[in-house]
Amino acid sequence: MFYEACKINRWWIGELKILEDHVHMMIQIKPSDSVAEVVQILKGGTSRVIRKEFPELEEFLWGDSFWADGYFAESVGKVDEAIVKKYIREQQK
Repeated sequence: MFYEACKINRWWIGELKILEDHVHMMIQIKPSDSVAEVVQILKGGTSRVIRKEFPELEEFLWGDSFWADGYFAESVGKVDEAIVKKYIREQQK
């Protein structure tokens, strides 16, 4: 779903690691796109699809949210890009 949303919006996922309780993603977005709006689209869209496909998961959710509130975002330059990609790839090895 993340890749589909990114393709539609012309964003690029440079690295992605989905863990049991969180997601690490390096994503390239257009300068005209707000990070907050991108996160809202990704979290809101995936939550909507997952809830529709797996309604039985509702009993395991805390409150009304599929995803936890908040996120961490940081810009990355060319020098740090390889380091961040390696960090994401090596999560829970």
